Amino acid sequence: QVQLVESGGGLVQAGGSLRLSCAASGRTFSSRAMGWFRQAPGKEREFVAAITWNGGSTYYSDSVKGRFTISRDNAENTGYLQMNSLKPEDTAVYYCANTPPYHSARSDAGGYDYWGQGTQVTVSS
Repeated sequence: QVQLVESGGGLVQAGGSLRLSCAASGRTFSSRAMGWFRQAPGKEREFVAAITWNGGSTYYSDSVKGRFTISRDNAENTGYLQMNSLKPEDTAVYYCANTPPYHSARSDAGGYDYWGQGTQVTVSS
């Protein structure tokens, strides 16, 4: 069983930065790929970024590439999403998720079996 808790969301002006954290319980975090997804009002949940279980590879959606950075600290059971140059269209609830152990990092939400409760990010223009 894995529990994920996101934090770090808030209100920021366009061009600003935020750093989201995803704290995981349990002893299997280090064996699970992690992804970040977001959902804006009236829209479907969309992929943002993913990182392999060992942190060796990262993946980004085209909309955030070059602005967001995903990382993880397996010793601390925590994942991160550094968001720079934020835009109003980045406004959404952000969720972190874990795959089953040793599964590939992926962009489809169906590949993740544990999800956090989400944290709101609001970017004002």
